[in-house]
Amino acid sequence: MVSRREFFKNAGALAVSAGLVSKVGAASLPEAAIAPGAATAAPAHPQTGRPFNPVVTLNGWSLPWRMNNGVKEFHLVAEPVVRELAPGMKVNMWGYNGQSPGPTIEVVEGDRVRIFLTNKLPEHTSVHFHGQRLPNGMDGVSGLTQPAIPAGKTYVYEFEARRPGTFMYHPHADEMVQIAMGMMGFWVTHPKNPNFMKVDRDFVFMLSNFDVAPGGYTPKVNTMLDFNLFTFNSRVFPGIDPLIVRQNDKVRIRMGNLTMTNHPIHLHGHEFEVTGTDGGWIRPEARWPEVTVDLAVGHMRAIEFMANEPGDWPLHCHKSHHAMNAMGHNVPTMIGVDHKGLGEKIAKLVPDYMVMGERGMADMESMQMPLPENTLPMMSGQGPFGSIAMGGMFTVLKVRPDQKPGNYKDPGWYKHPAGTVAYEWKGEMPAATRSNSAGGQSMPPASKPKDVELNVRKPGPHSGH
Repeated sequence: MVSRREFFKNAGALAVSAGLVSKVGAASLPEAAIAPGAATAAPAHPQTGRPFNPVVTLNGWSLPWRMNNGVKEFHLVAEPVVRELAPGMKVNMWGYNGQSPGPTIEVVEGDRVRIFLTNKLPEHTSVHFHGQRLPNGMDGVSGLTQPAIPAGKTYVYEFEARRPGTFMYHPHADEMVQIAMGMMGFWVTHPKNPNFMKVDRDFVFMLSNFDVAPGGYTPKVNTMLDFNLFTFNSRVFPGIDPLIVRQNDKVRIRMGNLTMTNHPIHLHGHEFEVTGTDGGWIRPEARWPEVTVDLAVGHMRAIEFMANEPGDWPLHCHKSHHAMNAMGHNVPTMIGVDHKGLGEKIAKLVPDYMVMGERGMADMESMQMPLPENTLPMMSGQGPFGSIAMGGMFTVLKVRPDQKPGNYKDPGWYKHPAGTVAYEWKGEMPAATRSNSAGGQSMPPASKPKDVELNVRKPGPHSGH
């Protein structure tokens, strides 16, 4: 029998053999909780340990812990997983505790934390706690600060969560494969004072990208730039859950980027302030207003805003191809090419052939094209007015005045007040839009627009035109 003192005498991460684990049994290791599914789990307030305001992991959950003599213990399991990116497509990934990304770890500033990592991968691994201040031997870099964790072994990491903030965890072992296969997770260290930087709703998610061939099930790990699936928490629209908030809630969104490129994340309808990085909270006098935050590789950002505008507001990456699902990068541009008669002739030889791109790509959203199995349409997702024609890193912030505090149930689509939806011009405004909002006076019906003579300077003999 190994004593606890002998067990933790090494300053670095320590291995527990499979034989030792089986002898000690469940009393030795915390339960390795497994993800219940891909839905967003409601925040769970702590039952043990110091109090904190829990976060909401988009399409994910937070890892349970146990208290052992004042130490907060978690059990991570690195293993192959199957992740549903959206209904109709599942991908073979590597992750933690049944899911990619792994569960969010929530602790409080000053907590003594013990992480058990069991390796069920076919190769060695490690875990690095990105942005944490900890003993060098707990930094999780295989070969440098610790031996790599062999398949079938369990290692232990123990340190104090010294500063509050927004962090992540990921391997520092065969990173090209392991991160490309989805091994990552969120870490939040809450402040000792639950009222410090308190918000009403606090969302977290990781950004990742994958290259999965049409009809394929496993990401290509050698891809450097030509990815075709860009995800929030390993989900793509329309499989990404909305962010549900109550009107006038103070909202925080924390994001981490472990893709191979930067992502300008844009929020509609609201301005926000960048309030935190993985280096810590930004002092109020140093914050700046934005509607788009550029999230670089390996960076974390926290943004905050008052959700005071009701409606359904997009939150998405502003790189246009990143708000789409898998597409062919070698498809030629056919805009403006006359296909008259061509489609019919080719269809005689290839029955499922369709002419594409003649008028742009918007027609793709309504085409019922046959797709390889386990492949998503490039643009999909239905809204109250038709196809949203998006994919990838795209979701919706739903702000409602009647959403109950702490309620994250999807309220459905926003019901717009009369006269507040864009409409087709037919020479007269609808009655609901004619009132003057400032004075309540009626406006006369709009008349047909007249031709306007533009005051344009004609080019002179020496103008160069």
